[in-house]
Amino acid sequence: MWLKPEEVLLKNALRLWVTHKSNQYFILQRRRGHGDGAAKFTGRLVGALDAVLDSNARVAPFRILLQVPGSQVYSSIACGATMKEILQHWEWLEQNLLHTLSVFDNKEDIANFVKGKVKGLIAEETSSRLAEQEEDPEKFREGLVKFESRFNFPEAEKLITFYSCCCWKGRVPRQGWLYLSINHLCFYSFFLGKELKLVIPWVEVQKLERASNVLMADVIMVYTHGKEREFSMFLDINEVFRIMEQLADVTVRRLLDNEVFELDQNLQQPTQITKRDLEARSQKEFFRAMFKLPRIERLHDVVDCSLWTPFSRCHTPGRMYTSDSYLCFASKEDGVCNVILPLKEVVSVEKMEDTSLLPNPIIISIRQQMAFQFIELKDRESLVNGLLQRLQQMNTSTVCPRNRDLVFGKEGFSNMNILVNQDVEDGNEKEKLPTNAEALMTSFHHTGTGNLDTGMTREQIKERLWMDHFAEYGRTVCMFRTEKIRKLVAMGIPESLRGELWLIFSDAVTDLATHPGYYSKLVDESMGKSCVVTEEIERDLHRSLPEHPAFQNETGIAALRRVLTAYAHRNPKIGYCQSMNILTSVLLLYAKEEEAFWLLVAVCERMLPDYFNHRVLGAQVDQSIFEELIHERLPELAEHITDLSTLASISLSWFLTLFISIMPLQSSVNVVDCFFFDGIKVIFQIGLAVLDATAVELCSSKDDGQALMILSRFLEHVRNEESPLPQTGNVHSLLNNEQELYPVTDIADLIRDSYEKFGNSSVEQIEHLRCKHRIRVLQSHEETTKQNVLRVVAPDVSFLHEDLEDLFDMFKREHFISRYWEGISSLVERHDPRRPYAEHYKIDSRQFTALFKLCSPWPWGSHTEVLAERMFRLLDENQDHLIEFKSFAWCLDIIYHGEMNEKIKLLYRLHIPPALTENDHNCQSPLKGPLLSTTRPLKLTKPNSGEKDYQKQLKQMLRDLAREKDKSTEKELPKMTQKEFIQFCKTLYSLFHEDPEENDLYQAIATVTTLLLQIGEVGQRSSSISSGSASDEFVDSENGACSSDQDCVFSETTSTPTQPLPETDWVVSLEHILASLLTEQSLVNFFEKPWELKPKLESAKMNPYSLKTNGISQQSPILS
Repeated sequence: MWLKPEEVLLKNALRLWVTHKSNQYFILQRRRGHGDGAAKFTGRLVGALDAVLDSNARVAPFRILLQVPGSQVYSSIACGATMKEILQHWEWLEQNLLHTLSVFDNKEDIANFVKGKVKGLIAEETSSRLAEQEEDPEKFREGLVKFESRFNFPEAEKLITFYSCCCWKGRVPRQGWLYLSINHLCFYSFFLGKELKLVIPWVEVQKLERASNVLMADVIMVYTHGKEREFSMFLDINEVFRIMEQLADVTVRRLLDNEVFELDQNLQQPTQITKRDLEARSQKEFFRAMFKLPRIERLHDVVDCSLWTPFSRCHTPGRMYTSDSYLCFASKEDGVCNVILPLKEVVSVEKMEDTSLLPNPIIISIRQQMAFQFIELKDRESLVNGLLQRLQQMNTSTVCPRNRDLVFGKEGFSNMNILVNQDVEDGNEKEKLPTNAEALMTSFHHTGTGNLDTGMTREQIKERLWMDHFAEYGRTVCMFRTEKIRKLVAMGIPESLRGELWLIFSDAVTDLATHPGYYSKLVDESMGKSCVVTEEIERDLHRSLPEHPAFQNETGIAALRRVLTAYAHRNPKIGYCQSMNILTSVLLLYAKEEEAFWLLVAVCERMLPDYFNHRVLGAQVDQSIFEELIHERLPELAEHITDLSTLASISLSWFLTLFISIMPLQSSVNVVDCFFFDGIKVIFQIGLAVLDATAVELCSSKDDGQALMILSRFLEHVRNEESPLPQTGNVHSLLNNEQELYPVTDIADLIRDSYEKFGNSSVEQIEHLRCKHRIRVLQSHEETTKQNVLRVVAPDVSFLHEDLEDLFDMFKREHFISRYWEGISSLVERHDPRRPYAEHYKIDSRQFTALFKLCSPWPWGSHTEVLAERMFRLLDENQDHLIEFKSFAWCLDIIYHGEMNEKIKLLYRLHIPPALTENDHNCQSPLKGPLLSTTRPLKLTKPNSGEKDYQKQLKQMLRDLAREKDKSTEKELPKMTQKEFIQFCKTLYSLFHEDPEENDLYQAIATVTTLLLQIGEVGQRSSSISSGSASDEFVDSENGACSSDQDCVFSETTSTPTQPLPETDWVVSLEHILASLLTEQSLVNFFEKPWELKPKLESAKMNPYSLKTNGISQQSPILS
């Protein structure tokens, strides 16, 4: 294979390599000990060394080196595992390059030509490999070439796919090609001699949706800030929209939501993403949501098949899903039958004889003496082999659970799922486990006082119904999950079975059985430690179901503390969030402490993804979905309440607490029953049912406060008459003196209505809506961040608000450019929403230089990059090699709107440390010659005027500076040395290039330069005569007399000092420079000239990609 050319040393390498072939420019070498049966000791030693090395560290046995005649530098350009492979490369070099190289006279040209050719071969091979990944390699390769030539992105901008379509401009369609890459949506059209290029970064997309316009029934709408684009006439619009949604979701989450997105490692490398990866991700997200499985589960197979269902005595058609640890089945008709089989429960996988009645059947047996028959399996051999292989791996990993626990412990808490082993044999270990062995409801079960017998009879009836169901459908996690069980759950699970069924429905029982020892270990490690999280937990412990006797007792409080602290220790990314205490307290009522811990894990990490983090992003996404569902399902209510964000803010607690503490406990546990069985869709449909039941009152409400009161009162009066628990409401209803006057709603009726009216939303639909609304929510957060940053920065600058917004957008775009392509900028930090708003976006020195060139009004010329680097060092106060937007806006504001003294002060600071470094000191300056002579008198001839003597003016200026020095409260800047002053002059000269008043400015700066050189020499001579300061020597007496020493300083003389002073004694201050510049009106006019930022911003919008790749400036795409 061809290699990126790298220099190699041959001084000691000759002992390891043997030259096999060579010519004037290339050497083919073989590693000693390879392909030599009669190898000597050295060769055998090298061969043995290569044989025992890890595969990643082994060296290919053959290589080709580039040797340029007359040069001692060698470069490796190819390697091979076999002689046949390396000879193919050698023959290509001889046929295509060997005779061509003789035309070059310069050895450097030879080396550059060969290296460039090899890099081209590598790029061609890479493109070929990318093309092979797609369905039609030739078509994709052709599209890839056009994409690269038309948009000229860096090589790292990987094309995913492309489609022929139309882009609408008003009512006019433009036929062209839509290119979807990892970071951009691009459209190209060339029609009737007009070329159109459109580039939309995915990170700027605020909404994607399918709609219709006047002429087309189905178009894809792409919304960005203030703009919308319409695309249509796709061959398969469903596929296009699905890929666009996935790309937008992946890119926006990768760039804006790293707090959570890091869990999905497969898509963290953008250059490795393919179209198949995106489709597989979509399917995997659905699979994990459908069966409520851990995020780490990798989906392996999706196969259409039929499952024998004994309760219906027929084969039910559906789809089988296999992953690392599970085999799952879902019927094609929603709700008919679902099955979850953890592979740890599987005993055997057997193939049966293929018959006409049972085509391609397999039997899967589990530990509970049950068997599942699947038929109509395509590619049965591959499926069975994969299952058997994963079963063998699982059995091997569970041979010694104690040792496996230790391995988990080394990996860290984020990947561990282990629980207390109740069969611990060591007596000492038993003493170390302070956990409760029973659910709190067992010890604190206070029954109601009214109609006790009837209540218990209802419980017994429910228990009998469940026992009958278990006998027919199974009682473990492997049970058949049908519509019948959903109806039983909606009626309310019996108190005695609630904890067990929660564990089964959530599959926390699998974690409980397969991870012994972990929870007790977490408790031992976490208890007794004090941090911010534990302090938050302590504050909320006594706010968790305070009306229940279990949490008026230290037993319940201690158990709650242990579970919350252990989970925070397990998952520090989540730690502890409010509402977790309320949820955990209910789990502890019905489950043992260790079981409650794993139920909490299931809820936080699988069933409510992204709910419990810094921004409760998952809950906000579901709130946005809830608003859309209100529009669709309750249009009259949505029409009356135009701002549904109010209802969303009210309903946020419904989603975070699963209606616990919103309803009375006896009612809310029925909601939790349904949640563990059906997932988040239950909260959506019950929320809609609540709004539907109160719609009349809500439509007549006058303000948000009244709407909140209506909903609160309704929920407080949702009762569960069948519950054996005492009918006590929550704290709010107990304080309501009018609760008897309000009608009571039975929780069973509310749940039944929710399923009948709003229960048709599928998991697939909810996942699609989450993908759609996640983009909106994240962009809303970005807009909030932007407004907060602008609010902080605006008081300190003088830019118009719209200009400041555009400047921020440009700064943010440059920040994201550093994130688009891996390896371009390793210094830019990942986006972290937990940081202060002003620190969300930062740029490095290279990016700052690019923006500085685009925005600076002064024509710095070739000096721009040097000054930009100094400006960056000046702004980088904490020396982390990154600056924030506030600093960037501050420096531009001084240049555009600052007073003359502020601008000169900024320029002055750019020419002294820390902005000026030793490397800058050593720069050669063109400002040398007669102009900078310090022996000339301070007399200059100006056009149309006589000679002007600056002696009196200089004396007066120094006297004024001496007086002002004591008044100044600002910290005095260091004085400037002669070398630094020369650099300063160089900068001033570069500012006036191509200015209309260029000649006058050059004459003025020449005058000021000469004046300042004399001032520095005055200070140098004065310091050698007297120990006093230069300013004190020049302070005249009250009658204005001048000392003789001062007179001789300004006299025209050609005498030189007998002992010249060191150059370092020559200094001038900012005050000297500012006062001298003020003497020239042309310089004052230049620095007080107003500048407009808007033209620069408009130009920058047309050139958004200012970075360079491999030293070659990338031509920017046109944003239309």
